[in-house]
Amino acid sequence: MDKILLRKKILRERAKIPLSTRENYSERINNLIKSTSYYKNSKTIMVFLSFNHEVDTHKFIKDAISEGKRIVVPISIHETRELIPSELKDFNELEIGYFNILTPKEEFIRPVAKEEIELIIVPGIVFDSHGFRIGYGGGYYDRFLSDIAKKVPKIAIGFSMQLIEQVPRESFDIPVDMIVTEKGSMPCSEGLYDSRA
Repeated sequence: MDKILLRKKILRERAKIPLSTRENYSERINNLIKSTSYYKNSKTIMVFLSFNHEVDTHKFIKDAISEGKRIVVPISIHETRELIPSELKDFNELEIGYFNILTPKEEFIRPVAKEEIELIIVPGIVFDSHGFRIGYGGGYYDRFLSDIAKKVPKIAIGFSMQLIEQVPRESFDIPVDMIVTEKGSMPCSEGLYDSRA
């Protein structure tokens, strides 16, 4: 199945997850991320602002800020299809932006150098155990991740129903190091869930 059909199929299935189940799964996923050494050892963390039926990252962001983490959120530049990392200090600094995704208000944009980011939480629609993913089709994250040092860990988050055996790959696709779902943490080099990661 090609990327477009896979994307539509998984989005349709994900939308069927009841809100209460999605909230429970999101809390479990957020706790699993926080239990990883990646999270514990990182001060500056880039996290996407969830929308629609994605794993909810809003509570994760608020908790991380209260724990003293420096949180960076992506700002999408649609003309160039690039992401600008911007430090977020409070949820009140956000407003509804393009595609109904929360984004920092203009007066609260604080660009952060990519070199300062120590962990990236990556969104996606479809994932496989090798760390490859299908996003929303704009290529924003592939462009952004291609310019990030390999030593910076990348964690994709999603629900277990978003995992398939193998995602169609292209030469520019950047794999993540770990996928976290409600079932556990999966280091992508091993392809096995391990909630102890």
